Amino acid sequence: MLYVVLGYDGTDEGALLRRQAVRPAHLEWVKTLKEAGIFKCGGALLDDDGKMIGSMMILDYPAREALDTEFFPKEPYAAGEVWKTIHVHPFQAPPDTFV
Repeated sequence: MLYVVLGYDGTDEGALLRRQAVRPAHLEWVKTLKEAGIFKCGGALLDDDGKMIGSMMILDYPAREALDTEFFPKEPYAAGEVWKTIHVHPFQAPPDTFV
């Protein structure tokens, strides 16, 4: 099942430094997920001025519980406290969108 994950960064003074510190690990994690066929698409969420305020990812996991046990504990932005607010929604894409 597809899920859209919206992770919103903290707004405190250290938020950008936390993001920068774990970004290389996040990109490696995404590469691993992509190779496994889990990561479908994603990118940075921006404010109106183009500043990064979070991330969006579309992931393919068998159930919502798998995100909690397999994804979030290993996702550097979640584990590294970059994301302070996280929303997860089931996602339905048109057929053959992610082949």
